[in-house]
Amino acid sequence: MCDPVDASAYAFTQGLRSTRSALVTWRRRPWAVLRTWLLGSLATATLLLLAIWMIALVKSGSELGVRPSQPPFVVGGSGDVARILIHNLLVLALHAMACVAGFIAGSSLPLQARYQTGLNRVIHERGRPIALACVVGATTFSLSMQAYSLGTGTAQIAAGLHVAPGLVLVGLLPHAIPELAALFLPLAAWIIASRRREWDQLLAATIVTVSLAVPTLVLAALWEVYVAPHVLAALLGY
Repeated sequence: MCDPVDASAYAFTQGLRSTRSALVTWRRRPWAVLRTWLLGSLATATLLLLAIWMIALVKSGSELGVRPSQPPFVVGGSGDVARILIHNLLVLALHAMACVAGFIAGSSLPLQARYQTGLNRVIHERGRPIALACVVGATTFSLSMQAYSLGTGTAQIAAGLHVAPGLVLVGLLPHAIPELAALFLPLAAWIIASRRREWDQLLAATIVTVSLAVPTLVLAALWEVYVAPHVLAALLGY
């Protein structure tokens, strides 16, 4: 039987080879890969915004009005940019960890399964469905909580400004769409790779999606703090 250390080293080496191979292949035809990821993340962002809007409509008659006192409704400063960016980077890190976990469970563990026995072998062989269930459950819970929290907040702000919740969301779209799409990019890559059984490409997908998401989140934070307040003031008339 192979030494467990040797099995781990073998899986690690194979993982690096698969990652390098995927990056080289994608570099030749980047748009073919990015297109599917972007469409998936945009679809998720759209569904979340629709859920926020529906919750805001339901809550609009029962929530007390709140006058907004921070971005994106009033111009902020560098501290607000840092606060927004740190929050979004934490969310992005969680989504990226899902990608890495999928790579480990779907690609690395099965390579080591043949060298395991008993319960360890079962865990290594069943890593994929366990990882899938954990990510789906965590993502569903996260999206549900975000939709409820943001929907309730939108209803409160709309009541405070005496406007329709949908109008508030329209003013937020210029930065909300790219921000949410960037945050969901690793999850979109995870879902697409898992459906295609391309588990060995998930580490490469993590590297690419995070590299694309970070600058997008920086631009979205700058827009939210310095530009969005002027757009919303003109649109909502406050």
